[in-house]
Amino acid sequence: MVIEPVINKDERGYFLESYNDQVYRDNKIGPFVQDNESYSVAGVIRGLHYQLPPHAQAKLVRVIHGRIIDVAVDIRKNSPTFGQHYSIELSGENKKQFYIPRGFAHGFSVLGDRAVLLYKCDGYYNKESEGGILYNDPGLNIDWKVAPDKRLISKKDQELPSFGNCRNTFIYES
Repeated sequence: MVIEPVINKDERGYFLESYNDQVYRDNKIGPFVQDNESYSVAGVIRGLHYQLPPHAQAKLVRVIHGRIIDVAVDIRKNSPTFGQHYSIELSGENKKQFYIPRGFAHGFSVLGDRAVLLYKCDGYYNKESEGGILYNDPGLNIDWKVAPDKRLISKKDQELPSFGNCRNTFIYES
């Protein structure tokens, strides 16, 4: 789900409501228990990450500074969109927010010089529940919009399994 907040601008700058608990609860999003901030430089690709049940997390992602391509991959078995991904550009300028439910792997790439992300999670981090998928799995065919020779990827992310071999216990529930 993409959320576009109302931005009130004038000669002094802008104001926006970045989070309203009641609005999100009315749309069955949240409640959130943890905020994370991530700073990355040009060319960084992070992901694709998720946490397995019972420690699965939904995330509400926004960019405070810079530009990214944000990606969610449906890993819920029996889902009509299983194995498909959705990507969107988030930036400090467009102020869009991207809600990623439980059962989706998440990753992003930095398009400019740097990016600062803030994201809310509806569950606490649990190391034993970590899961991941190789960012360049050919079956997913994700366009990270970063040239191969400019990519900065952690060793851990380079060693993640393919989509077909990842740890996954998510089941689609209609």
